[in-house]
Amino acid sequence: MGLYGRLQELWREKPEELKALMKERLIKWRRQPAIVRVEKPLRLDRARALGYKAKQGFVVLRVRVRRGGFQKPRPRAGRRPKALGVVKHKVNVTMAEEAIQRAKRRYPNLYPLGAYWVAEDGMYKWFEVIMVDPYHPAIRSDKDVQLPNTLLRRIERRLSKD
Repeated sequence: MGLYGRLQELWREKPEELKALMKERLIKWRRQPAIVRVEKPLRLDRARALGYKAKQGFVVLRVRVRRGGFQKPRPRAGRRPKALGVVKHKVNVTMAEEAIQRAKRRYPNLYPLGAYWVAEDGMYKWFEVIMVDPYHPAIRSDKDVQLPNTLLRRIERRLSKD
């Protein structure tokens, strides 16, 4: 079994050392903002499967999403629409997709490659979102990075104008 297979097995079985380490991390993560840029992915096997490489142009974000059901009852008492708390989750969108959407809103110039689960507690779930800067020279020269054709055409059009 290779390194990535062993990493998958560790995350699947969760030995006691990993559980203790994640418990300490969650205590710190709860105090941090909802979207945090991290240097390296926590689950290297999953990040590499999505296309991550340890080079310039790749950005790893840890996104916190609140857990809970999608059918939240609308409060009867009066309050402003922003404070209703009904519209955070969408019924047909998974929490990983929700994390990607929030990351896209925070970093509109980056293109998301995907997201994967990292941790959860009673209140939140954390996902790591792998994003790539399509305009970075290191990314544009790399043929292995899978970007959609529409995005590539848009980049070429914009760069040909300059």
